[in-house]
Amino acid sequence: MSDAIKHECGIALVRLKKPLQFYKDKYGSAFYGINKMYLLMEKQHNRGQDGAGFASVKFNIEPGTRYISRVRSNQTQPIQDIFAQINDRINGVLEQNPDKIDDVKWQEENTPYVGNLFLGHVRYGTFGKNSIESVHPFLRQSNWKHKNLIVAGNFNMTNSNKMLEELIELGQHPKEATDTVTVMEKIGHFLEDEVGKLYQQAKKKGFNKKNASPYIEENLSLKKILKRSSKNWDGGYAMAGLVGHGDAFVLRDPNGIRPTYFYEDEEVVVVASERPVIQTVFNVAIDDVQELERGHALIIKKSGKVSIKKVLEPKEKKSCSFERIYFSRGSDAGIYQERKNLGRYVFPKILKSIDADISNAVFSFIPNTAETSFYGMIEAAEDLLNEQKTAKILAGGKNLSAKKVTEILSERPRFEKIAIKDAKLRTFIADDNSRDDLVEHVYDITYGVVKPTDNLVIIDDSIVRGTTLKKSIIRILDRLKPKKIVVVSSAPQIRYPDCYGIDMARIDAFIAFKAALELLKDTNQYHIVDEVYKKCKDQQSKSDDEIINYVKGIYNPFKAEEISAKIAQMLKTEDINAEVEVIYQSIEGLHKACPDNLGDWYFTGNYPTPGGMRVVNEAFINFYEGNDKRAY
Repeated sequence: MSDAIKHECGIALVRLKKPLQFYKDKYGSAFYGINKMYLLMEKQHNRGQDGAGFASVKFNIEPGTRYISRVRSNQTQPIQDIFAQINDRINGVLEQNPDKIDDVKWQEENTPYVGNLFLGHVRYGTFGKNSIESVHPFLRQSNWKHKNLIVAGNFNMTNSNKMLEELIELGQHPKEATDTVTVMEKIGHFLEDEVGKLYQQAKKKGFNKKNASPYIEENLSLKKILKRSSKNWDGGYAMAGLVGHGDAFVLRDPNGIRPTYFYEDEEVVVVASERPVIQTVFNVAIDDVQELERGHALIIKKSGKVSIKKVLEPKEKKSCSFERIYFSRGSDAGIYQERKNLGRYVFPKILKSIDADISNAVFSFIPNTAETSFYGMIEAAEDLLNEQKTAKILAGGKNLSAKKVTEILSERPRFEKIAIKDAKLRTFIADDNSRDDLVEHVYDITYGVVKPTDNLVIIDDSIVRGTTLKKSIIRILDRLKPKKIVVVSSAPQIRYPDCYGIDMARIDAFIAFKAALELLKDTNQYHIVDEVYKKCKDQQSKSDDEIINYVKGIYNPFKAEEISAKIAQMLKTEDINAEVEVIYQSIEGLHKACPDNLGDWYFTGNYPTPGGMRVVNEAFINFYEGNDKRAY
């Protein structure tokens, strides 16, 4: 995106189903699991660049020996940093014990991070925090193996305050009110409760305290724990956890908002936030990687038994469409085709904008992530031009010379690499005038390919705030002196805040919202703003199930094309000579391109959970009252 936004995190889990000696014999290393975790996390680097963490659990270790290891980093390159630390620790132990270089059993018992079960996390901090305390995985410690809990997830909860109150009612005193801490403490509470009950059962069956552990391990029901813990969660989540004795779970939200994929064979169980990551790291076919069903948990017992359990009743599937538009890696077979379709389906609007004059149009894309939708736009342009060629030849009939036919057939759309981002440039000067001058040079442009008679068509993933467009991209493109600049968003207008993991909390930051406000002023309808505010305030005391998204009233008086035209007007400054037009994907085009990911609340305001409805109203109240706080 030309306006970068922070977004949801990524998870990686590996459970080795064989003894470590097996991987040493077959793959040449007892560190097979660690190596795979590094690849899974690095290939999800796109999901998190300001924090990363790794945890491992060893099985069957004697008491008094460390069996849980964890490392976290908030350095500039966090994934590299944590694995450098892991490598240094392992090498340090082996250098001190060179005779144990091939002794896998000794390494398992004495070397940190060498284990049987691994959990990794890459993070974007949607709350703007980047302290090490905010980096996953989180660890809840106990002297009872079964009560140790490691949690990491890709999630945002809309009702953290309510979850905090529930913990207080349970007698706890949480150290923070963040959703991460409240989620972990909620799971931890019911884990302890379940372990306590199983211990009492074991005593009644004649087990002593020491021998009760195997009974607890065998009978611990993660499904029951998760069902009790997640009862009142409201949000989007892919929640992963490890229990100290070796059980593990991954739970997905009932609407399937956050993505979760898994793979299992006789050697490993693997979970990641993206399908092609598993395919690449383990060299498996697309059909071998499964999507975890919404409301279900993948549960891996210490015994190695793997099962899928329904924890929450599945609701309407509303998987995040931004995953398909932008966030996930484009190497996924489905996502690649969907992004091409986004470019193809928006093309009729482009054609109308340039009066179907393909010959006097130059097509390009900004930023690089928009390249796939650009290919779809290319194919649509080529298809149209072929139709135009056929029509010209048929209209000319026998009167066309061979030269003219060749000339017609040689016509093709002009696709060029117009803008290249200068990654080295940093806007380090605080003064606003100096900063704006530097921002204008973030992109380099290609000269000599655009004529004064050309329409310059640039496709982007989406237009969020419009800041980079106004201060940099349009100004730079105007230097090429095109007749018209057409900025195309392969996504619809972003109108509403996200509350499920994307850092789009403030409604007044969106260019579409600002445009709607300007249109209300232009048409003497600004009183609607006051009316929407009153309606939002009046329902603050209502329960979540009663909340209505009244913010839709800001947009209702206008067609999407009117808002797009106002956005273009707001982006075109006095020093821009070219005509500027902004085109957005339609909601229908989005759903046609991404039929299995219909989560579109940031475009439509149709939130899949009650908490989302409350968040959008709170975001509007914050805007109206001039309050900078987040709505959740």
